[in-house]
Amino acid sequence: MFYLWPIARTAYFSFTEWGVFGGSTWVGIENYERLFTDPELGRAALNTLAYTAIVLLGVPIALVLAALLNRPGLRGAKLYRTLFFLPYVAMPVAVAQVWKTIYNGDYGILNWALGLVGVDGVYWVSTPGWSLVATAVLGLWLSLGFNIIILSAALKNVPRELYEAASLDGASPARQFRSITVPMVGRSVFFVTVVTVIGGLQLFDLLYALVGTSNPVMRDTKSLVYLFWEASFPSNEKGYGAAIAIMILAITACVTAVQFLLQRKWVHDV
Repeated sequence: MFYLWPIARTAYFSFTEWGVFGGSTWVGIENYERLFTDPELGRAALNTLAYTAIVLLGVPIALVLAALLNRPGLRGAKLYRTLFFLPYVAMPVAVAQVWKTIYNGDYGILNWALGLVGVDGVYWVSTPGWSLVATAVLGLWLSLGFNIIILSAALKNVPRELYEAASLDGASPARQFRSITVPMVGRSVFFVTVVTVIGGLQLFDLLYALVGTSNPVMRDTKSLVYLFWEASFPSNEKGYGAAIAIMILAITACVTAVQFLLQRKWVHDV
């Protein structure tokens, strides 16, 4: 009732046109024809894919950090995991406001740090191209905590005897990580990869809070979900917005299906 019915109603509304004061009229596939001829669709799709690709870099980073936190005898491992996880449970809008200060082109700490090494910073959230990268870096940072917790739990199930045997055979820590750690946690890596991709395709709140609707660069930075929000609410084109929502659902389903097909080639039972 709370999942399938809203999807079905949204699919129905995607074939309708809504008036300003409510009420809908059946228009067939007009919304989809308009959608696939919309010049902003391609740009929004590329922005969403670029954001997702950058955020995906957080999966291998999280795996390395989880492996380091899982080392025997490491003091304060629980504290480190808690510190990494805290940003994940914080409100995205609040976190975005903090990072907006960090990214500030005039007095932000990022440009100050770059200036120490002779690098001129830019206005990160108001420069075309860089605004999307800045948002993606924030998304990557936010996802680390969840990924580290999941991967750390998986690493605890890896028998220590495997590492001891590898050490006796002369395997370096890097070789142990590549030959033991990665294969043994393959299913968990696949899980966080799927979750990260789905989250990336749903980019909206960070973009809305960090870049802002009045920022001129938003036209070149908007995501698919932002395109949906823009059509459904400021423009009050509910039918067109529903068509965008169904398209996002279809893209997410297809990408996830491809991931499940590909995982057969690199995820193995061990």
